[in-house]
Amino acid sequence: MNIILVSKGHGKSRVLSINVPITLGLTILALSFILGSAWLGYALADQQRLSEREGISSPVVEQWRSRLQAQRDELSRVERRTLQQVDALTLRLGEMQGRLLRLDALGQRFVESGLIGSEEFNFDQPAAVGGPEDSFEGESFSTPELSMMIERLESRIADREQQLRLLDNLMSRKKIEDERFVAGRPITWGWLSSRYGYRSDPFTGRRTWHAGVDLAGKEGSDIIAVAAGVVTYSNDRHGYGNLVEIDHGDGLITRYAHAKELKVEVGDVVQKGQVVALMGSTGRSTGPHVHFEVLRNGKSQNPEDYIQRASR
Repeated sequence: MNIILVSKGHGKSRVLSINVPITLGLTILALSFILGSAWLGYALADQQRLSEREGISSPVVEQWRSRLQAQRDELSRVERRTLQQVDALTLRLGEMQGRLLRLDALGQRFVESGLIGSEEFNFDQPAAVGGPEDSFEGESFSTPELSMMIERLESRIADREQQLRLLDNLMSRKKIEDERFVAGRPITWGWLSSRYGYRSDPFTGRRTWHAGVDLAGKEGSDIIAVAAGVVTYSNDRHGYGNLVEIDHGDGLITRYAHAKELKVEVGDVVQKGQVVALMGSTGRSTGPHVHFEVLRNGKSQNPEDYIQRASR
């Protein structure tokens, strides 16, 4: 290819010959430069975008890490609170078990006393319960629900404890009253040999007052208290021989005379049915028997009325 160059000054012209391969090389070089510049610009722009993305994502990651750690801390706190609640519930259940054991013992006392039938209540076995099986799968109770159930159960146990304590007090009072209730025979075996009131004296044959009843039996057999009380006399007394006197309160006193041997002393607290002496024939007596007297406020009472009380 020829390029003609024309000069203004001299009017001369020049012819410049250009070789094709050189032109192609320059073209490739120019294209290479342009493409390199474009690639460099793109690389710089991409690097800038990457840097901007990294600059934005770093705080986000830190934020998520912070939230995750906060959730872990909260989970740990929940676990600790749950363990504390479980420990507290365990302690409350232990206390309730102790209270239930006391209630069972009290109920057993009622059964043994005959106040409650043993065929109705068996305190050695759990209460019988049941019902048809539900088709839906059961759910576990939550801690608040379980706590509320325990509180309600504690309230019911406290109510039952109060009722049973009142019942126990009433039963104890009734037992005391029963113990102090003068009734029954002062012997375990024997027969009535002389009644209360006027009679023919066994030694003189004269009409005399007999302030008690005589119950004959075998020498050495038991003489028992007809009611609970305190021994106020236990010694020999003229005409009575060996005598035991028991104060039962409310002005009631019983006497057991002609004993062979005395088994109690003054100040002893005796229970109903307790042996207080052995039958004999000491004092003014014709044979083994017990002279039984009942006094109310110092006045003689008919012992047969109190003996017959036991059969009413």
